[in-house]
Amino acid sequence: MFTRRDFLKTTAATGAVAATSGLAMPALAQDSPIKLGYVSPQTGPLAAFGEADKFVIDNFLATTKAKGLNYQVVVKDSQSNPNRAAEVAKQLIVDDKVHLVLVASTPETTNPVATICEGEQTPCISTVAPWQPWFIGQQGNPGDPASWKPFNYAYHFFWGLEDVIAVYTGMWAQLETNRKVGGLFPNDGDGNAWGDGKVGFPPVLRDKGYELTDSGRFQDLTDDFSAQINAFKSANCEIITGVVIPPDFTTFWNQAKQQGFTPKIASIGKALLFPQTVGALGKAGHNLSSEVWWTPEHPFKSSLTGETSAQVAAAFTKVTDRPWTQPIGFAHALFELAVDVMKRAKDPADGDSVAEAIAATKLDTLVGPIAWDGKGLPPFAAKNIAKTPLVGGQWRLKDGGRYDLVITENSLAPNIPIGGKMEAIA
Repeated sequence: MFTRRDFLKTTAATGAVAATSGLAMPALAQDSPIKLGYVSPQTGPLAAFGEADKFVIDNFLATTKAKGLNYQVVVKDSQSNPNRAAEVAKQLIVDDKVHLVLVASTPETTNPVATICEGEQTPCISTVAPWQPWFIGQQGNPGDPASWKPFNYAYHFFWGLEDVIAVYTGMWAQLETNRKVGGLFPNDGDGNAWGDGKVGFPPVLRDKGYELTDSGRFQDLTDDFSAQINAFKSANCEIITGVVIPPDFTTFWNQAKQQGFTPKIASIGKALLFPQTVGALGKAGHNLSSEVWWTPEHPFKSSLTGETSAQVAAAFTKVTDRPWTQPIGFAHALFELAVDVMKRAKDPADGDSVAEAIAATKLDTLVGPIAWDGKGLPPFAAKNIAKTPLVGGQWRLKDGGRYDLVITENSLAPNIPIGGKMEAIA
């Protein structure tokens, strides 16, 4: 297949010939902007992940302009749909001719975009999806590790399933339970990875002495969780875990309460990241727990603005009149990386040059240090993944109905301060 990258290489070769004739043809004119494409779910059931996008991008454009840098950002909404994500990624590459694609939030968004970029030989940086469903989910045969191959243009930074399992079990160990766990794993990229018998929760929980009741895969936007609730009640599960979209957890938790099922612990990925999801549960959100990727207490600064995590979170609240939300940090870090990469790329208009610069990254960002150096990763993922720190926390209801996220587990990242100990759900 003759891709856009092949075309650019051909025209670059033509330019080289012209240059030898005294007709210089710069790849990127001095007054031309560096064009970044950005894809995230700004509408649909995953919209909470994109809540901070406008704030981050507005600040990015203002900051780069003040620094005398010429950047343009072309924003696309995946509409929480994988097919739409792939479609808009193609538009960014073919129609908008962006130099670098940035993408965030869940495998349903990151994977189709990264796959298109890899096929079109366009550099891509993605985040906010555990690395296993991102890397393994894009392989031609996810079930055959011997066939897995690294990518040349797609790079990802986030934590992995091994991290979230360690964080969750670290939180659970703080309370006395019968070690019986109910699993909520939907039929999507995250759910299939978290519930996988080889790389997901089941083998690790078994090795740690937990008994898992996997209620089976269900479709996103399910309106009846009676089967799952009955299974957990029958197994006497005192812990619930899983990874579900925000509206599904709201449905599940309300139905669980109605049917008289209240576990001691509920540690849920994805849905419980957001203050609006917990707030919508009223008092029933108290002491729900989840993984925590970024908070105002994280001891990191922006390489682009010099602002601390606390300052960025406060600025978001001031501008939007809404509580801070975890994706702020990672959306911000995407654009930090873009500036750093483009500054170091020998030719910002050449995909190979940009990909080479991504691979060589060593940058302290708002979410911590990022480097594609293979640290903490198996060899097959070492090239394309950069891991970020992960802790765990609980939502605590305060006077006036406001919720605070309190960090309760930091064994993987001791530099991120603990705010309290785990408490059982009443």
